[in-house]
Amino acid sequence: MARRPQPQNGEQDREKSKNVRALRELGPFIKPYRLLAVAALMALTLTATVSLMLPMAVRRVVDNFDTESEVLLDKYFLAALMFAGLLAVGTALRYLLVTRLGEKVVADIRKAVFNRVIGMSPAFYEKTMTGEILSRITTDTTVIQSVIGSSVSVALRNILLTIGGTALMLYTSTKLTLMVLLVVPMVLVPILVLGRRLRVLSRENQDWIAESSGNASEALLSVQTVQAFTHEAASRSEFGRVTDLSLDAAMRRINTRALLTMIVIFLIFTGVVVVLWIGARDVRADGMSVGALVQFVIYSVMVAGAVGSLSEVWSELQRAAGATERLIELLKTNDSVKDADPAQEFTAQVRGEIAFDNVSFQYPSRPEVSALDAVKLTIQPGETVAVVGPSGAGKTTIIQMLQRFYDPTQGEIRLDGVPLTSMRRDHFRQHMALVPQDPVIFAKSAMENIRFGRPDARDDDVKAAAKAAAAHEFVSALPDGYDSPLGERGVMLSGGQKQRIAIARAILRDAPVLLLDEATSALDAESEGLVQKAVDELAKTRTTIIVAHRLATVKKADRIIVMEEGRIVAEGRHDELVAQGGLYAKLARLQFTHGAD
Repeated sequence: MARRPQPQNGEQDREKSKNVRALRELGPFIKPYRLLAVAALMALTLTATVSLMLPMAVRRVVDNFDTESEVLLDKYFLAALMFAGLLAVGTALRYLLVTRLGEKVVADIRKAVFNRVIGMSPAFYEKTMTGEILSRITTDTTVIQSVIGSSVSVALRNILLTIGGTALMLYTSTKLTLMVLLVVPMVLVPILVLGRRLRVLSRENQDWIAESSGNASEALLSVQTVQAFTHEAASRSEFGRVTDLSLDAAMRRINTRALLTMIVIFLIFTGVVVVLWIGARDVRADGMSVGALVQFVIYSVMVAGAVGSLSEVWSELQRAAGATERLIELLKTNDSVKDADPAQEFTAQVRGEIAFDNVSFQYPSRPEVSALDAVKLTIQPGETVAVVGPSGAGKTTIIQMLQRFYDPTQGEIRLDGVPLTSMRRDHFRQHMALVPQDPVIFAKSAMENIRFGRPDARDDDVKAAAKAAAAHEFVSALPDGYDSPLGERGVMLSGGQKQRIAIARAILRDAPVLLLDEATSALDAESEGLVQKAVDELAKTRTTIIVAHRLATVKKADRIIVMEEGRIVAEGRHDELVAQGGLYAKLARLQFTHGAD
């Protein structure tokens, strides 16, 4: 039996839903367009009303077909033609309004979901695949768009036709109407039974689509690694397997829906045929006119078609309810890192004093391991501090905690004496410039990638930052210079060139706090020397934290912090730490004596 995709972010609770009440969550998104919705509802009511009046016009024509007055007959035909014109105009207007409504609402939902997830802390992405989020933003919103722009209006129209048609059937012939109503329970049973099955299959289909999207996203984002390890066949096989499972779920959903449609239509029209047979016998016995029978039959077919259509729309509404649940789930997901409300702000220019006060922390995915253990550290404004130690010592965690990607399990982090937790994240982060260990390059031009550090920077400022980062020469050599696109994730650049773009971005930001996480690890000796000179010059006027494995890059630091297993085990200048012995002296001996870097 195929494995179902594992529920994420409370999906277990979502599976208990057995109705379409989740669609009520779309209310806040429809509210700004309530006038458009009301206009669409009015157009819908107009078309339904005109549709219900047409059979009356047909009855008059039939009953007066042999009348001697041609003028009267012409009037009936003209009235029928006018109804048809109103129906055409109303239907076109309804389509225009509900389609516009659907497009506007879905655009707002997409923006709301993206605005929410773009600000989520890394802890959220430890448990949720990016591909699944993209699937929700695209596939799930497409389902909702279809429902708002079509299915809901069709459902409302068919409900009006069912109610109005039934009332007019009673008015035309109570006897025949009661006989038709005997068929209703027979129709409701398959709708309820198979409709519930459709809901389960629709959710399963959407889950497999999300898993397929996540699988493809992961493979494509790591395509060079996949190819380097000749993993293409395995990746194709895995994607094919998940896609086939999604297809299987879709086929089961389609088969169930087709079966439901067949049963409902057969039962409804069987009832209509039986009623028509009885009505024909009443006409022969002069119990009703031919026009009345024709009117009743038209209403019967109209109501039958409306009920049959409702059975199809019901499955679409259930599918949209599942999609809505998935999207609202993202909008309501609790972030472990939240902005203070109300938030403090700096009342003076940021000096760059940083304090870690007895900070301990465990990553959510590894709660049993302390990434930081009672760290106490104060960095003065303008001081350059290097953080060194073996892999897993907690060096990069210092950078992540300072940007408040995570909150401490214990203790407090302050910037200029103000706790980070009492401020908005986007407020204090604008005073920091980061060069990450794995530079992120966007699929934009070199100019736009560097300007990412300060969007309002002039072109001359961008080029000056590139020169300071030793990036100007290779950028200028690109086919279109600074306007050259760098490709997705910077595929056109080498590792060292990516790092120089990232350093130029940080230089351009000109923030009072500079964070360098292995900023020169991918540079050759010549470029490293040039960049190191630029970094040294930049660090003179701001607080700088340098995370490094290569000790040669931190020898000039004002202070070196040595970390091991999440704790600070030593601190001082290079010569002092070498003289003390211990872990730093061991690392220095390994690197400088044996030539390791």
